[in-house]
Amino acid sequence: MPFHFFEKPLYSAAVALLVLALTGCGGAARHHRGAGAGAAQSIPTATAAPATVKPTAQIAGIVAPYQNVSISSSLSEPTDVVNVIAGDQVHKGEVLAILDTTDLVANYNADERNAASADARAVQTKYQAQLNLGQGTNNVDAARAAMNNAKLVYDQDNALYKSGYVSESTLESARAGYVQDQQTYNTAVLNAQVNGNSVQGLQAASVASAIADAQSAHAQADQIEAQIVRATIVSPVDGVVVNRNLNPGEYPGSRTVFTLQQLDPVYAELNASSSNVFTIQRGAPVSLAVSGAANATYQGRVNAVLGQVQPGSTNFTVEAIAANPGNRLQSGMAVTGTIQLPTVSGTGIPTAAFLDDSHKTIMIVDANGDAKQQTVTELGSDGKTSIVTGIANGTRIVANGQLGIAAGQQVVPSASPGASPGQKSQQQP
Repeated sequence: MPFHFFEKPLYSAAVALLVLALTGCGGAARHHRGAGAGAAQSIPTATAAPATVKPTAQIAGIVAPYQNVSISSSLSEPTDVVNVIAGDQVHKGEVLAILDTTDLVANYNADERNAASADARAVQTKYQAQLNLGQGTNNVDAARAAMNNAKLVYDQDNALYKSGYVSESTLESARAGYVQDQQTYNTAVLNAQVNGNSVQGLQAASVASAIADAQSAHAQADQIEAQIVRATIVSPVDGVVVNRNLNPGEYPGSRTVFTLQQLDPVYAELNASSSNVFTIQRGAPVSLAVSGAANATYQGRVNAVLGQVQPGSTNFTVEAIAANPGNRLQSGMAVTGTIQLPTVSGTGIPTAAFLDDSHKTIMIVDANGDAKQQTVTELGSDGKTSIVTGIANGTRIVANGQLGIAAGQQVVPSASPGASPGQKSQQQP
């Protein structure tokens, strides 16, 4: 029976092969579990240590001109010459345009002649006043002398009349002469009082009026002269012409004829948050960079930390002033400002240790070598080292928060040059 003879050996061989296969599978499974999550991994770590950093804040914003100057003219004169176009760089005092002043020059010459005539009248009035004052004094003196003489005659005739040597008519004639000379004297005194002196009175008023007329005539001429000067329109700043709205032959009217922007220095209006208000100080150094121009930086300082951009908002503005040689930065250009913040000292860790961009969580390694999540507060960072609170100096941490280390995972520290501020990572004993 050959069939029965071979049946048992074949069945035994098959069973033996199956047992061998199962044994091999079991060994492989045990090997896989041995290399699972529970196994310690060699991970770069750092030790928190005292450190000092000079933190910075990066804030985006736009460029604004240092001065934006709108030029107009109130003169009703046609334009003779326009010397600039949009885009031209101009200097303070440079002539932008000239208006026709033919009629203004004619009016000025006429007003100058009127002013000269008024000056002459003032001189004549002053001379006449001095003459009148002198004559008034002489008239008073003469009238006083005549009155005194008439009184003397009257007194003599009165004595003679009482003695019977003169008639009553003679006495009456002497009395009438004395009364008339008194009236003449009183009139002379009154006229002198009305004339006054060189400071007050009729003559002083006449002189003052003549001088005022002369001054008014000169003021009219000066006004025309000022209009002639303003007919030459000049740049009040060093800057760039961004708008020209005037052509030869046109009248300026009431519109803006030129708009200039002073671009050296420039303002950088940086969009800040409320947290920046507490850390950014006026006068802090600022470096401005432009996207796409990596080698071009512009140095300046913080001019102001301004309040709400709009009522009710939490957006603030950090205003910086920066030098702009060559006017390379243009108004409206997007920039990123790197602002130097006050120096911060404390417990330092690598900035790369944070688990996410919020910079609030790190992984520490406890005494058993287990990874453990820890919440900290960042006080400042220079991009490499962060000063934090929430952990003590000497705490071992995972140097790279992006490695995906899970809480509870066994960590075997490995050397990580530069992982700790001023130190190398230490091996777990």
